[in-house]
Amino acid sequence: MTLFSWRRAAPRALALALLCLLWPGAAHAQRSVTAPVDFAIGPAAFFFFGPVFRDQPVHTGLTLDVEAVLDTEWLKKNQALIPRQYRARALKSGEIRFAPAVTALIPEALIISPKYKNTGMYGATWKPLGVGLALSPSPVRLSLDAGLLLTYAYLYSDTLPATHFLRPGARLGVDLEFQLSRSFLISLGWNSALYVPQRLGPGGVFELARIDDGFFHVGQAYLQFHFRVPVTTRL
Repeated sequence: MTLFSWRRAAPRALALALLCLLWPGAAHAQRSVTAPVDFAIGPAAFFFFGPVFRDQPVHTGLTLDVEAVLDTEWLKKNQALIPRQYRARALKSGEIRFAPAVTALIPEALIISPKYKNTGMYGATWKPLGVGLALSPSPVRLSLDAGLLLTYAYLYSDTLPATHFLRPGARLGVDLEFQLSRSFLISLGWNSALYVPQRLGPGGVFELARIDDGFFHVGQAYLQFHFRVPVTTRL
């Protein structure tokens, strides 16, 4: 989905997410609300540890991310929308980030790795469920992230058997973000994903593999550029 179409879809997704987060305070407000939505994109390097790594250590791709960001200023300005019993806790949190449910349909990573030596790979990863924990506040924000994944990738090679990799997994990552301005940020990080082991080969999707003999652990290093766009919606 392009950024242009996201800008048209974002107000509806943001409205639903804010309604769930701020209900019942929003139920009585019936007002327009503007909140920043963070669109992030950047290059990534994937490390498929095991036989793929031994054949070719690095594969390339892109990372994508979309989330609403409710910072301290926004929470104070719109505290009437927050249910009274949660208001103090929300204001103390400093910043709340969340991804509208519709973003689960958008891949969070694209594997775009043409064959430059022996092996090429194309695919995508979705994260239907995730949670994050900030260890330090902006403008230099260190955070941890965990989530459930679903990955599909097609591997073609001169030295390895062609493989359709399709597996659920779980991920743990660390992210360091630098806020250069209110609308532009840069982050870099590392993710480690563990999958149900799958062996290489055309029938691998339906078979388990030994941990060191197929797909099991995928590492991902990334750099992201964040662009925050104010989105107005009506609750």
